[in-house]
Amino acid sequence: MNGVFTSAAGARAVRDRYRELLAGWPVPAEHRTVPTREGDTFVVACGPPGAPPVVLLHGAGSNALTWAGDAAVWSGHRRVYAVDVIGEPGLSAPSRPPLDSDAHALWLDDVLDGLGVRRAAFVGVSFGGWIALDYAIRRTDRVERLALLCPAGLGRQRWSAVLAAQALMPFGEWGRGRAMRLVLGGGPPVTPHEQAIMDFLGLVNRHLRPRRDRIPVIGDAELERLARSAMPLLVIVGDRDRLLDSHGTRRRVERAVPHAVVRRLPDAGHLLRDQTGPVLEFLTAGEGVRNA
Repeated sequence: MNGVFTSAAGARAVRDRYRELLAGWPVPAEHRTVPTREGDTFVVACGPPGAPPVVLLHGAGSNALTWAGDAAVWSGHRRVYAVDVIGEPGLSAPSRPPLDSDAHALWLDDVLDGLGVRRAAFVGVSFGGWIALDYAIRRTDRVERLALLCPAGLGRQRWSAVLAAQALMPFGEWGRGRAMRLVLGGGPPVTPHEQAIMDFLGLVNRHLRPRRDRIPVIGDAELERLARSAMPLLVIVGDRDRLLDSHGTRRRVERAVPHAVVRRLPDAGHLLRDQTGPVLEFLTAGEGVRNA
């Protein structure tokens, strides 16, 4: 984990707390370790084994805990695979291959093959949204439908909030809390689960070696290829996103992929709350499944 954390002690502290929180996963789950060309990949699997599969990809600086609340609902209708993205503070390998390559697509090939999944729906948030979108463009035959929440790689990245957050980080717990609220937006935690996740992210931020590479922008030609595939696509953005240009994201998707469903949340930032139901409706479209 040397490439992800600033010290071995920090890595142990984060991993130990992560395992404690995983023990509280809200529905029965399996922990899988899948060998890949980038190293072992950790996956939380839940839901009926025979149900249609959905793969969940979290954002940078996070892990599968991002999806615990969603998985509790979605696993009633789908076989859910919450993947710890490589190079992030989870239990997967610390590998961070170049973003301007097909390395993450090849890694996901190995993950799906290791899980015995030929084709799946994908849900990705932020950096995980970019990974899912990149994979859907490169592997249209393996992605059944795609839901993206505040995805990177479509609108421009905004660095002012990141720089302001970095300036707050040296000021102890107060500064780290202010920095996370500045970057994520959306107000203070409102549930015990959200508070536990925010506390854990505070621990992560004390020890994480953040990514420095710029996330590549998905080109118009690639988006047009996605449009030609007619793959069902849902994109949800927050108007007050301080990390990504959500207006640019929305305009590009609406122009290049006319069949996409694009939802804008006027009062939301980069942290999108209460999207479990809308995403479930998209995942189960045509099946007559009610939102839980």
